[in-house]
Amino acid sequence: MEIENEFTVAAPADRLWSYLLDVERIAPCLPGAELTETVDDRTWKGKVDMKLGPVSMTFSGAVAIEERDDAAHRVVLRAKGMESKGKGAANAAVTSWLEPGEGVTTVKMVADIQLTGAVAQLSRGLLPEVSRKLTQQFADCLRGNMLGAEASAAVGASGSAAPVKAKPIGGLSLGLAAVWAAIANLFRRLFGSRRP
Repeated sequence: MEIENEFTVAAPADRLWSYLLDVERIAPCLPGAELTETVDDRTWKGKVDMKLGPVSMTFSGAVAIEERDDAAHRVVLRAKGMESKGKGAANAAVTSWLEPGEGVTTVKMVADIQLTGAVAQLSRGLLPEVSRKLTQQFADCLRGNMLGAEASAAVGASGSAAPVKAKPIGGLSLGLAAVWAAIANLFRRLFGSRRP
């Protein structure tokens, strides 16, 4: 399944690019994620906790930079993870790039995700909405942390501000948002086609 997402940050592309490549700094902004090991400057290990309705899952795996183009602000990441209770596996190739604008930079992402096992059944139809919500949480956390770092630098604080951490994936609100999005899409298809 291919999923596209984007978000905008009020920062120059070069500064945002440097920030995004600092994996230890941005890991807390990935909802439910925990960085467990830095293998080298291109590979990291970690885990992701998530809850879809009554089902809790923990994925352990690794993410690696497959391609990196600093001049074009483009990176390709490959991630692999196994669910700890044997409920399935996830593989993803994520291509991200920056598009500078007037005082802002847009982060665009295309993810090719393959899920197997029970997790594939549980997430069927919900993945695009879940992805949209996770991207929004990541973007909000990233903006907050970048603003906090700027504020600390501006006042000459000796230590940096405590980074914001994204909330874990899951809960009732995530499930309800996905169901609501599915209902809204159904109504758009039903009634949108009838317009003259």
